[in-house]
Amino acid sequence: MFPYLLRRILQMIPTLAGVILLVFFLFTYFGGDPAEILGGLQATPEQIESIRNQLGLNRPVWEQLWLFVTKVATFDWGRSWATNEAVSNIFATRLPATLTIMVPILVLEVGLAIVCGMAVAYVRGSLTDRAVMIISTVALSISFLVYVIIGQYVFAFRLGWFPVQGWSNSVWTNLAVYAPLPVLLAVLVSLAPHTRLYRSFFLDEIGHDYVRTARAKGVPENTILFKHVLRNAMIPILTNVATQLPGVFIGSFLIEVFFSIPGLGREVYTAVGRSDYPVIQAVTIYLAALTMVINLITDVLYKFVDPRVVLK
Repeated sequence: MFPYLLRRILQMIPTLAGVILLVFFLFTYFGGDPAEILGGLQATPEQIESIRNQLGLNRPVWEQLWLFVTKVATFDWGRSWATNEAVSNIFATRLPATLTIMVPILVLEVGLAIVCGMAVAYVRGSLTDRAVMIISTVALSISFLVYVIIGQYVFAFRLGWFPVQGWSNSVWTNLAVYAPLPVLLAVLVSLAPHTRLYRSFFLDEIGHDYVRTARAKGVPENTILFKHVLRNAMIPILTNVATQLPGVFIGSFLIEVFFSIPGLGREVYTAVGRSDYPVIQAVTIYLAALTMVINLITDVLYKFVDPRVVLK
């Protein structure tokens, strides 16, 4: 196990270096002149030149690259160009709101999708199975914006169960008052595709020889599904969850924008509109690093889910 982890960590270093180089050159040569963006339309050539000196844009490319790598290593990206707020403070203050919304969404959608997928696979070929697949297909065809608009109108305006927008400094207040409606809508949207996907995972396992052998031995169907099929289907399910985890730390742009949640997703959305390079660069680099770490953890979890998996 340790040699595998060490080898994977060593492989992550050149990958992360490639991401850093790609981000640096994209923003340096294709992202526009930062001095002109900061100076605005009314800035004089002298003011723009002064900004270039302050940002180090007049230095050789290799010096600029070294400064960029230093920012990545020290977690010091300076201040936001739009708000003059420290980028580190943006992460510290916006990330809790995003996690308050996205972690419940991730837990609920995975848990409910596994249960629904298992239930539909259990009654495969029946009228219930066909009805669920038709409903899932229809749900997939509806835009998330429609869910948000209808959900806010019905549950907030008409029934008054939840506030339309808002946020507070209390985690428990946010979870009890402001988070339920966006969490409910997001889970409803994601449940249809995940149910179809997990159903296919379970049906694929049900068709294997070990399931037919277990049935021939008289093992109850419930035992086959929950003890054997579910465990073997966890590998593709873990893979699917791993692809979603990086998005948890960014959050859903639409959810945070429409429900006025001061999270990291809305901050990134605003930064893109303002060409706020320090925020965009920091999020891009750290999200890439986080994705590699999550992939490594997922590969290790494969071994615990299925002992037959050999880590090479």
